[in-house]
Amino acid sequence: MTAGLLAMKSTLGLSRGFRLLCFKHVRCSLKYWHHSCFRMLHSNQFSNVATSDSIKLCGKHYPRDEYTNVTERILSKVGKNLHNQKYHPLWLIKERIKDHFYKHYVGRFGNPLFSVYDNISPTVTTEQNFDSLLISPNHPSRKKGDNYYLNCSHMLRAHTSAHQRDLMRSGLDAFLVVGDVYRRDEIDSSHYPVFHQMEGVRLFTKHELFVDVKNGEDLHLFENGPHTPHKQETHTLEAVKLVEFSLKHTLSELMGHLFGDGLEIRWVDCYFPFTHPSFEMEIKFQGEWLEVLGCGVMEQQLVNSAGAHEKIGWAFGLGLERLAMILYDIPDIRLFWSEDERFLKQFFVSHIDQRVKYKPLSKYPPLINDISFWLPSEGYSENDFYDLVRNIAGDLVEKVTLIDQYTHPKTKRISHCYRIMYRHMERTLSQDEVRIIHRTIENSAVKELRVEGRF
Repeated sequence: MTAGLLAMKSTLGLSRGFRLLCFKHVRCSLKYWHHSCFRMLHSNQFSNVATSDSIKLCGKHYPRDEYTNVTERILSKVGKNLHNQKYHPLWLIKERIKDHFYKHYVGRFGNPLFSVYDNISPTVTTEQNFDSLLISPNHPSRKKGDNYYLNCSHMLRAHTSAHQRDLMRSGLDAFLVVGDVYRRDEIDSSHYPVFHQMEGVRLFTKHELFVDVKNGEDLHLFENGPHTPHKQETHTLEAVKLVEFSLKHTLSELMGHLFGDGLEIRWVDCYFPFTHPSFEMEIKFQGEWLEVLGCGVMEQQLVNSAGAHEKIGWAFGLGLERLAMILYDIPDIRLFWSEDERFLKQFFVSHIDQRVKYKPLSKYPPLINDISFWLPSEGYSENDFYDLVRNIAGDLVEKVTLIDQYTHPKTKRISHCYRIMYRHMERTLSQDEVRIIHRTIENSAVKELRVEGRF
């Protein structure tokens, strides 16, 4: 859940983590769910295709409308599921976390308490992505400029939080969700339009929460009280403090497992629409404080909407790329999509907890080209330009920077100048091939974004 709104920060600021179901009616069995829609992502039977009037994705057709802004390059990423590719660094992180939860949290009969869902279709409704998480209709996280819409009612999920309510509604009290999420964003070494999140949810009954508390039978989960910085109006302070303790203890142990003993952790109060109180965890790594996840006590309105009226719970969200980049010293987020064996073979380990440090490949020289244009009078978004660059140049672009912004003193027209750094991950680019790509970007910007070139 928390993967939710954190998504509005940076791709890697694990807020993007707690950030901000492929099936329509979760009353269907989870078995049917897993063996139908989700299998399509790995089947050659279906391909993702964009036509002039519809988008074909995961075997379904979505009619285009004024909201449609998903590109063919983004569609080509759907179904890659890097987190499920054995020995991929994202798979290693996922497996380490999953193994930790399986071993440390077990039910009465020794079976794992948390179930894991890592193959849910990334296509969701806007209601699942926003409304189910109590995100208001006018919230900035809904903007077309920040999301990939198939049409006005369907989109590529912006966070794994989109599946929280449906999984709880199906009767689950403890689960992890792992998957690819999609956000339109800037272009640099730590931002990519597709990244991967893990969501965790845990619900408690009154008996489960107070079982080890003296005279716990006299305590209550709910009350009609005041809303304070420390609790919701429907929660008792005793219940919230125990849920908060469980949440922070669970996540502290997880980070200790990933980073080793002696890890320094601090908690920062923050805000999310779907949790209160809410926190971000920061860890001290190599002398710096780094944000790694977001979490909080779930809003009772969200829990109630899933039919779990007699329960209270917590949720967290983290970004797999961020953890992998920190743990393995991976300097560029594009590397996760590399098929270069020199990169991938470094993560062929004999055991998932084996220590790995990425050894840099020889860095090929960059080629830099600038592009300047006058903006149209209205309707221009920087993310539109970044998306256009990505769609044309793909992973050949390492970074795009707005280096100059000028307003004409008489006409008040605004001009932007962007510096585009091209660098191939596996070979040296020639100026001739970059010149062709750059000219295509210039021409497409004029045609699609209605800018006036200053080329």
